[in-house]
Parts: sequence; structure tokens; C-alpha cells
Amino acid sequence: MTERKAIETWLTDMDGVLVHEGVPVPGAPEFVNRMKSSGKPFLILTNNSIYTPRDLQARLSRMGFDVPEQSIWTAALATAQFLAGQRPGGTAYVIGEAGLTTAMHAVGYVLSDYAPDYVVLGETRTYSFEAITKAVRLINDGARFICTNPDATGPSNEGALPAAGSVAAMISKATGVDPYFVGKPNPMMMRSALNVIGGHSESTAMIGDRMDTDVLCGLEAGLETILVLTGISTRAESERYPYRPSRIIDSVADLIAEI
Repeated sequence: MTERKAIETWLTDMDGVLVHEGVPVPGAPEFVNRMKSSGKPFLILTNNSIYTPRDLQARLSRMGFDVPEQSIWTAALATAQFLAGQRPGGTAYVIGEAGLTTAMHAVGYVLSDYAPDYVVLGETRTYSFEAITKAVRLINDGARFICTNPDATGPSNEGALPAAGSVAAMISKATGVDPYFVGKPNPMMMRSALNVIGGHSESTAMIGDRMDTDVLCGLEAGLETILVLTGISTRAESERYPYRPSRIIDSVADLIAEI
């Protein structure tokens, strides 16, 4: 393999890398502190569009992480940025929570169910059949279909919950229209993150716990990819994919010394 440049910028997934089932991964707060003290640019990424960066900052703080709000990049922010670039000052019918609606307002979008330019589907704790029906009808009438991320399920204390990808599949079945997914594994999520912090692909590492999103996304964006074994994918499962991470480590605690 071609020797890569030294890592100057870090991107890391949140769930399964820094926290697992609401508990900090051992060594993860120290890893974040090391990234901060190094002065190297970094972002914490999440496909979850429910929360604003400020919400996530508060949640992480309660778990012992000291993370600046501007160091968190969500699929909601990436989606809003994408739409602002595609159709500035547009309109959208949004199914989602504050993380997504706040991001859409921040880029100058008007949220409307009257002939919107887009239907934008994100995560929410309570998907409304009425809202889904309205989305189907608006798409049938010509609205473009965007979804923050393709995750089929999300975690909860009671078990798996249907997530945006599952609801998008239902809307697609009803309309015959597939959405454009902005979040991981779309490498656009990585590129938008790099643009935010002025990073370059050849000197950036992406840390994740999933082969099918984090590693794939980082690989397609040209980043060094680091799979940690504190979340979804195991070492054995990683061998089943036709692509490989740059390296596999037990946890982010193993990276503290090299930052």
C-alpha cells in the first residue's frame, strides 16, 4: 500500500467509538482531551439528526467529555449544507426533530408543506403516519426526496427502533421514488466535515465501529480508516467485506499516544 502522510486531522464516529449504550468507552474522554490539547482539527460525527450540536455537547458533558459545540458534525448539518448549496433559500417539508429543523432554518430554508422543493426525512422518536402520508403525497406532486441517513434501525433501551432508512423505504415503496441519502456511508458526509475544519483527505483519519458506514465512507473519501472493536463490527466480520480498513484496533484508547 502507498505510504500515507502523517495524520493531521481526526474524524471520529460517536456511538460505538466514544460511547457505547450511554456509557463512555474506557479511555475515550482521555482520547478526546488529547485531540483537543494537540491543536489538531477534529470533528465528532453522527448520523443521528435528532439532536443539535449543543444538545449533543450537553449529553457528552454529562458522560465526562469536554467537547466544544463546534467540534460536533451531524447528518442534519450536512443535509442542510447540501440543500443550501443545491437550492439556496429553498423550501422543505421536514419530518424530524430539533436537530434537523434548526439546521434547516440556519441555512435560510423555509419549512412548508405547500409545494415544497424538498421532502426531507430525518430521525424522530415518534414517526407520524399522518406526516408520512403527507410526504408521500408531496413527493407524488413533484417534491424531491432527501433523507439524512440510511440507517434502518436505531438503538434503544428496549431494543431496536425503526430509523430513517426504514421509513424512507416505506415512502419509496409508496411513491416509486428513492431518496438521496446525505449521511454515512455517503462520502459527502466526510467531505463536508473536512471542509468545516479545513482538513485534507490525504492527512485525515476516520475512526469508526462499522464497516458498512464508517469505514466505507472514509475509504471512499480517501481517508485513512481505523476500525475500533468497541461497537458493531468485529474483527471476524471485517474479513467478510470486499474492502478493508487501514487498521483495526481495540479502542480509541490505543490512539492516545500517537496524537
